[in-house]
Amino acid sequence: MATDPTAARQPQDEPDSYVGLSADDAERRATEHGWSTVRALPPGAVITMEYRVGRLNFTVEGGRVTRCWSG
Repeated sequence: MATDPTAARQPQDEPDSYVGLSADDAERRATEHGWSTVRALPPGAVITMEYRVGRLNFTVEGGRVTRCWSG
């Protein structure tokens, strides 16, 4: 199967580097680093689990990122 030349690319950014940032700073940084979608979620949120290239997910507690993962 041929690769799709128009497929989105994942930013070369380490998700763990967002842990500890304020939610606003993390979202701004993610956008600057090329993430096309950023999801800030409360702990225990029920979310869809399909993998999306270019999406960064944050768990936010008390205004700070406590967990971060791509997809």
